[in-house]
Amino acid sequence: MGDERQTDSGIEIKPVYTADDLDGWEPERQLGLPGQPPYTRGIYPQMYRGRVWTMRQYAGFGTAEETNKRFKFLLEHGQTGLSCAFDLPMQIGYDFDSPRAEGEVGKVGVAIDSIEDMRVLLETRSPRR
Repeated sequence: MGDERQTDSGIEIKPVYTADDLDGWEPERQLGLPGQPPYTRGIYPQMYRGRVWTMRQYAGFGTAEETNKRFKFLLEHGQTGLSCAFDLPMQIGYDFDSPRAEGEVGKVGVAIDSIEDMRVLLETRSPRR
């Protein structure tokens, strides 16, 4: 067995890359500067030297409605950043009714099965009473 490796898509991965592998590379166009397209160096010109990192609460469990309630609770209690924990089937691209998703839907994150679920998850208004 040699050092030959490839991605799951069959693309060869070399053991070492050098400047010779960058034929046609245009740093001004393809790399850019911080805060400028194509944003490969970040979205802020000064990045985190002038803006501290945001600590985000990672939350999500069960239904979109339950997770939305949790998000609102966290925000009402001072949380300033949220990251959504999606369930495993969504993370790997399965529909909730796929046989491969059985037993995993909403188990370790929020189950999102449609655009309507996403709307419920991100709803900012209070429900009508």
